[in-house]
Amino acid sequence: MYPTTVKEREVLSLIAVGLTTKEIAGRLNISHHTVETHRKNLLRKCQAKNSAELIQKMIAAIMPQKPSQL
Repeated sequence: MYPTTVKEREVLSLIAVGLTTKEIAGRLNISHHTVETHRKNLLRKCQAKNSAELIQKMIAAIMPQKPSQL
């Protein structure tokens, strides 16, 4: 798992359900600039190019590995 803060995980969960930056800011009672900062930090930490890739990488990080086929 990638090292993330509690607030980054909150932002990530709201990105995952499709909320916009403005909606996330309202939901968490923070500025949209703060949401963008958390999003940028998550993208950097996960080496993702966009939010879709970020979600994909985070899901892959928590899913158990598939057993190798014999």
